[in-house]
Amino acid sequence: MGEFMQFDTKIAVVIRNDLQTWQKLNVASFLTSGVAAAFPECIGDAYEDASATKYLALIGQPILIYGADGPALSRALDRALTRNVTPAVYTDDMFKTAHDAANREAVKAVARADLNLVGIAMRADRKVIDKIVDGLKFHS
Repeated sequence: MGEFMQFDTKIAVVIRNDLQTWQKLNVASFLTSGVAAAFPECIGDAYEDASATKYLALIGQPILIYGADGPALSRALDRALTRNVTPAVYTDDMFKTAHDAANREAVKAVARADLNLVGIAMRADRKVIDKIVDGLKFHS
């Protein structure tokens, strides 16, 4: 225990600061599921306790969560796309939908420059992620 492992990649989640707590947690959960779906190799092995109770596998590397206002979130999205990093996105309109297909429709209905982003998540080379989130602070 206490052993630190250096990863070649980083996972970063950027959440808009002005959301309610339940919204922040919801957005972070949805966004990290996008990273897991796109990068199945980041999922570790399943867990088991000393009583032989089985648990689900988790993403096997740290996830860094940053806070941002709307303009900083849009800037991070632009930086990601400029660096050929495909992020997961969550928009304010998605809070008003009831299922996954409606979420996709809500995003598709709005041009990128007009998306009311509340969060993005991405996984890429450590140095690339550092450039994308440059200037952002960890979420508090």
